[in-house]
Amino acid sequence: MDGSGVRVPFATRWNDNDQYGHLNNTVYYAAMDTAVNTWMIRDGGLEPLGGDAIALCVASSCEFHASAGFPDDLEVGIGVERIGTTSVTWALGILRAGTDDQIATGRFVHVFVDAATRRPTPVPASVRSAIERQLGSG
Repeated sequence: MDGSGVRVPFATRWNDNDQYGHLNNTVYYAAMDTAVNTWMIRDGGLEPLGGDAIALCVASSCEFHASAGFPDDLEVGIGVERIGTTSVTWALGILRAGTDDQIATGRFVHVFVDAATRRPTPVPASVRSAIERQLGSG
């Protein structure tokens, strides 16, 4: 994630710090997962409750480059590495707010499935359109 995609604010919380005095690694994953799903719901029209398709995370990773902690103001940068027929590979970054200073880079793979059968289904047209419009086609 190079900072050129969509950015979503990520406010750190007091209880995000671990005993070492910085954000616990699970907080980074939660921030990235929340940012991507917020974006898909808000800009891609995804309806996780009552829609025909849902996005399930089948793989994720994160590399840590620098430390952060409460009360740092951060952002999650959202980009797309690849968009397939039924999946999206997201390129994600945790950045210091208002800068290109990346403290972590992540990758999530979502597979879209039918909400009822849980069988793979094409990426919803509204999500694909939002990706192409805002993030590039990958």
